[in-house]
Amino acid sequence: MTSAYCRLSAPAVICSLGDHHDTLINALVKGQRGLVDSERYTPGRMLALGDVTTALVSSDDWPVEHASRNNRLIATALAALGPQLEETLQRHAPHRIAVVMGTSTSGISETEAAIARTGPGNNFDEHYRYAHQELGAPAHFIRAHLGLSGPAWTISTACSSGARALSAARRLLLSGQADAVIAGGADTLCHLTVHGFDALGAISDTPCQPFTHDRRGINIGEAAALFIVTREAGGIQLTGYGESSDAHHISAPAPDGGGAIAAIRQALDMAGRAPGDIDYLNLHGTATTHNDAMEALALHDVFGDHQPPASSTKALTGHTLGAAGALEAAFCWLALEHGFLPRHVHDQPLDETLMPLSLVGEDSVGQPGVALSNAFAFGGNNAVLVLERSDA
Repeated sequence: MTSAYCRLSAPAVICSLGDHHDTLINALVKGQRGLVDSERYTPGRMLALGDVTTALVSSDDWPVEHASRNNRLIATALAALGPQLEETLQRHAPHRIAVVMGTSTSGISETEAAIARTGPGNNFDEHYRYAHQELGAPAHFIRAHLGLSGPAWTISTACSSGARALSAARRLLLSGQADAVIAGGADTLCHLTVHGFDALGAISDTPCQPFTHDRRGINIGEAAALFIVTREAGGIQLTGYGESSDAHHISAPAPDGGGAIAAIRQALDMAGRAPGDIDYLNLHGTATTHNDAMEALALHDVFGDHQPPASSTKALTGHTLGAAGALEAAFCWLALEHGFLPRHVHDQPLDETLMPLSLVGEDSVGQPGVALSNAFAFGGNNAVLVLERSDA
């Protein structure tokens, strides 16, 4: 019988807040935004974007089909896993190491760059490969880059992708199909997402304000967050997950929060936890009108008047789409491991028409032992994770 343990290694994180754990913790505690004003995707119009400024590894000696910014972001995160990754590769046979990644747009920015080089309607040049934009590219790249031969696939369920990659890793381990899983998410800024969300009226020109009265939408960001997931005791454990799809609308959530409630309750049940056991809640918190209202309602249904300390870290990083679920699981990992509560940042009054939440303020302190992280996506695709600190 396989062990029920599901240990998450120290995460490798590359995002607009930085790439070192100390830097990330400082930003999360102090509520320092990693957003910059840019008109790169909207000439003549400044937008707040969560742009990665970390130096990425070179792709000069890679096969052309792997040479994308998204894969460079992933490779930089792989390098940051350091000795943890080396030990995993030495300890387990290549066919016993799986890869599950989440992404929303993969390497579509390379297609955009190719069109810019060659002109619309013209043949692409020798630097372009369709493989850049295939949704399976992140997992295929990692497997090829590390010489692995175990199961490998990429999940693309919009903003729940990264969280679902971690729940899939847990299933692979507990079913005995793998001894270790490299899991997480990666998404790169591109015209498609910036203009796509803008067409939906969901983009805020200024830094987003989750759960405030004057919230105007999201800021788009980019990130990679990777874990090595194993059947080992101790450390930070992924003890539960919940997944649902309410299919209410292609982009808007079900107003009654039914799908979100189901996913939260599933995650708590799998972890063997009651609502009162949660010490920190990472909110999906996009700062869109409907999503914030739905999430507040769903949380009131589950937690009632005893809301756990909560925050939306998207106010700091922007919404990293397919990477968000993994990135925010990494923030929960850091909070559990180092004993702090990520701050909820806003400089506008909160929306008093929403069900009240216990948002983490400037002076909030805590030593969380159990964290719950929400990821709610287009199509009513919901994923919720429960992470716990274990001394076993």
